[in-house]
Amino acid sequence: MENTLYYGDNLDILRRYVKDESVDLIYLDPPFKSSQDYNVLFAEQNGTRAAAQIMAFEDTWRWDEAAASAFEEIVVAGGRASQVMQAFRTFLGENDMMAYLSMMAPRLVELRRVLKSTGSIYLHCDPTASHYLKMLMDAVFEPINYRNEISWKRSNPKSHGKINFPNCRDIILRFSKSKDSRFNKVFGEHDPEYVSRAYRYEDKKGRYRLLPLLNPNDNRPNLTYEFLGVTRVWRWTKERMGKAYKDGLVVQLKPGAVPQYKLYLSESKGRTITNDWNDIQQAAGNESLGYPTQKPEALLERIIQASSNEGDVVLDPFCGCGTAVAVAQKLNRNWIGIDITHLAISLIKQRLFDSFGDKVQYEVVGEPVALAGAVELAKQDKFQFQWWALGLVNARPVEQKKGVDKGIDGRRYFVDGQDRHTESIIFSVKGGHTGVKDIRDLRGVIEREKAAIGIFITLEKPTAPTRKEAAAAGFYHSDYQGTKHSRLQVFTIEELLEGKELDLPHLARVPSADLTFKKAPKAKKKQVKPESLDFDK
Repeated sequence: MENTLYYGDNLDILRRYVKDESVDLIYLDPPFKSSQDYNVLFAEQNGTRAAAQIMAFEDTWRWDEAAASAFEEIVVAGGRASQVMQAFRTFLGENDMMAYLSMMAPRLVELRRVLKSTGSIYLHCDPTASHYLKMLMDAVFEPINYRNEISWKRSNPKSHGKINFPNCRDIILRFSKSKDSRFNKVFGEHDPEYVSRAYRYEDKKGRYRLLPLLNPNDNRPNLTYEFLGVTRVWRWTKERMGKAYKDGLVVQLKPGAVPQYKLYLSESKGRTITNDWNDIQQAAGNESLGYPTQKPEALLERIIQASSNEGDVVLDPFCGCGTAVAVAQKLNRNWIGIDITHLAISLIKQRLFDSFGDKVQYEVVGEPVALAGAVELAKQDKFQFQWWALGLVNARPVEQKKGVDKGIDGRRYFVDGQDRHTESIIFSVKGGHTGVKDIRDLRGVIEREKAAIGIFITLEKPTAPTRKEAAAAGFYHSDYQGTKHSRLQVFTIEELLEGKELDLPHLARVPSADLTFKKAPKAKKKQVKPESLDFDK
């Protein structure tokens, strides 16, 4: 299966594009307003609201027409999911928590459909909702296929006011499609204190610990015999015991003592990972891309290595800044990523390029590839159109607050001059009618912000007076490179789709000069630890 990024509502994408039983592993971290007061989630919501699209950086769910419709759909379908959702409605009423569960229910049904019989699903959630989601997943996947409730300890606790202990844990619910699910046991690094305490002995082969050779089942006549003067029910046959003793792997610390087996530190895979994950720090340093709900790569590495093999297909239906996608690529898995915002899709494309360069091949489905699609997107959603257009030119969107318009839709930053100072580029995106006034306004913003260059992106073809007004802004001179560039540049969406490039200093020739996005680190191959012997606990 080809690696694919989908733009759109994941429920629609799953139904239209993803085949039955085609996915080996699903990881999802659905948006949830975990930072708000707990009680607000259960406040009654009367009346209807316009259906709200989930935007990037907003973890919000509302009981509105869309939530009510999703609830009705799952109830009409019948079965266990219908029963549990009706029980939730009776208990919770109509509130944001009920909206969250109503939106999740049909998506979980679809995710079960696309999962292979050997597949697993990991749902990352907040403790505020985990118990409801556990019951919903019991209904969709059946209680017999529940595998684990994993607790991940955050390094930065969330505060929930003055009357509660701060929450430092997220919950990850792991279910399988059937009893035949794939699971690879994973191991972590040994704690140094544990090593010094447990591996107390040493010989020419290295440090080792002693493990018991007694069989926990005392009713094994074929394994009951005398060895080194001690008669017991042993784990091994007499022949195997004798060979291990001859090889120097079985020792008796003193006459009459029960013999024990040597396990060398070099033979151990490492520390057995339980369902308490307190050894993974939040994304920080070079890994952090500034996305507020970004999860650390180590977390996804553990999940993907445990429940998939190389060549398997990993799906993330709420892929955000693309951590699951990037880790799947690094671990030689195929992948599917879905997100409802063009901003997220742009971030993921940038992340894949920074980490893997041109080596990673993938398809993007749902983004406009021709002028007609861009026109339709502009009609549907102004902000999605802006985010998509800014993605064409690798610009970072500027956070928009209601009622505030400073004439800036996006920015890029670069270094210039002999002193290597930072300069900025201002972007303005227009999906409707444009004219000379818009160019004058952008020129004023360039002056106000002391920006090096302004880029005006328009869906319409600019008039001759519009281009003349842009040309009147003059040039930006790059002292470092000794070049000049139009200070106010006008591009149509059609020109950008055809591959026309911006006239910017350095950036095409020296990518490291571009400071717009925090760059993801280059991907490194993971080291696989060797298999251990029977007694590694």
